[in-house]
Amino acid sequence: MAMFYGERSGGIRTYLDAKLRWSNGEPGIDHHVVVPGPATAGSVAGRREVRSLRVAAANGYRLPLGAGALRRELCALAPDVVLMHDPFWAPLGVARTAHALGAQVVVVHHGSVALDAAGLPGPDRAWAPVLRRWMHHAYRDADAVMAALPTGDDTGREAVVRLRFGLHPAFRPQGGLRRGDHVLYVGRIAREKGVFELLHAAARARDPWPLRLVGSGPAQTRLRTLADRLGIAHRVRWRPYVGDPVRLARTYQSARVVVMPGAHETFGLVGFEAAASGASVVACETAPAMAAMEGLVRTYRPYDVDDLASQIEAARATSPDLGAARALAARSTWDAAFTAELADLRTLSA
Repeated sequence: MAMFYGERSGGIRTYLDAKLRWSNGEPGIDHHVVVPGPATAGSVAGRREVRSLRVAAANGYRLPLGAGALRRELCALAPDVVLMHDPFWAPLGVARTAHALGAQVVVVHHGSVALDAAGLPGPDRAWAPVLRRWMHHAYRDADAVMAALPTGDDTGREAVVRLRFGLHPAFRPQGGLRRGDHVLYVGRIAREKGVFELLHAAARARDPWPLRLVGSGPAQTRLRTLADRLGIAHRVRWRPYVGDPVRLARTYQSARVVVMPGAHETFGLVGFEAAASGASVVACETAPAMAAMEGLVRTYRPYDVDDLASQIEAARATSPDLGAARALAARSTWDAAFTAELADLRTLSA
């Protein structure tokens, strides 16, 4: 179950859709995803939608109309394991229902207190203790936590199941593509994603490279205003969300550099996909995905705009290692990720 499952959302939807495709081809696995949907909500190929209201047009996020329909879905499905992919959709009530059905409850921690605080208006330090208290409250009845990074401070519970990610087969170097001159950002246009630091880095660049931003989000108007104020609006181009993996892989590889500037990434799927596609990548050193991309990414220190500009300049001057990109793609399949996750869940439920 996941509340943050928009038509144009990022890592959570990518993960859930990939798992649904994988499980549909695995005999003996009965896997369902419950998410908010439109008024005509129903079940489509394992995805069960409950009625909701659209609350974020830019990304398609929806707010479910309470938790009654979710609990009814759980009772109808009678699962062995319930994976809660966010802490905001009646977590304690869902845990009670799941336990009454004899199911294990695993909270999948995709975010962090720092990331959520950075995405809210006002100073981060005001939101952080509020969010931390809620996380401790929401996770208290879970049997386990799954995450890609340490969770003790955020949730009061350390993750005992590793959250793994994989790659669509399209994300590998493709022939016949010319490497362009532009720097590329792909993702949500929001403060917590580091896009303001990226614009400042563009303004400080010695070589006035063009910048292409692909995606949508709440900070788009403020970012346009900042580009005007910095005198770089003529260098910035805006492009809509790209959902097709084949087209997205070509978009990555045709950039001079792909930048993932967020200091609060809880994995870093964009950088992961871009590196496997054969792009030169610059990312914040805090992203957990960096451990899987050694030698394929240049990192910068969080919030250090000068370091970000310097790493982009260095990446622009070097050619990507296509052999290493192919090797990353070959070893990072969704099949491998979900097979390992299933083994962990079976151990937990034994």
